[in-house]
Amino acid sequence: MLGWFCLTLGVAFGSALVPVISVEVFVLGLMSSEPGAQWFLVGAAVAVGQIAGKLFYYLAARGSIKLPPFLHDRLHRQRPPTRRRELRHRRTKWLRAKVEAVRERCHRHPKWMAGTYGVSSVVGLPPFMATTVLAGLADMRISTFLSMGLTGRFLRYSLLAACPAVFAHLMHL
Repeated sequence: MLGWFCLTLGVAFGSALVPVISVEVFVLGLMSSEPGAQWFLVGAAVAVGQIAGKLFYYLAARGSIKLPPFLHDRLHRQRPPTRRRELRHRRTKWLRAKVEAVRERCHRHPKWMAGTYGVSSVVGLPPFMATTVLAGLADMRISTFLSMGLTGRFLRYSLLAACPAVFAHLMHL
């Protein structure tokens, strides 16, 4: 029992850091192959692993931790202007303005940000990765970040672990 719990925790942590890993597929596979696995323990392991991994993104967006030098230098180094970079800069200018407007709105209405983050932690829309970063940019209190995230992720993955046959059927539609 401790083995699959630790494995689930590790996969959830990895999927939080590297979004191409699907913890949903892992949970469905685990619950289908391990009849003794308890759904609430699987939900708890995934919730803790996911929030522990997302905490790095939250803290980096908040400015509490610094990016490693190789990432920071790559993101912020000056490059000679080219036509392609100028076009990309003009296209992303609109997106940067929208992100800044949402950030300002989150600062003015912290309950709106907490609600959006809470819904995202359960439903996955808006994308949980995006709301995690936005929570850091909006300086959401860490206690709110942890409590809303753990609660939402626990609900999401406990439900998934409790009903693998239902979700497996929905995935094949």
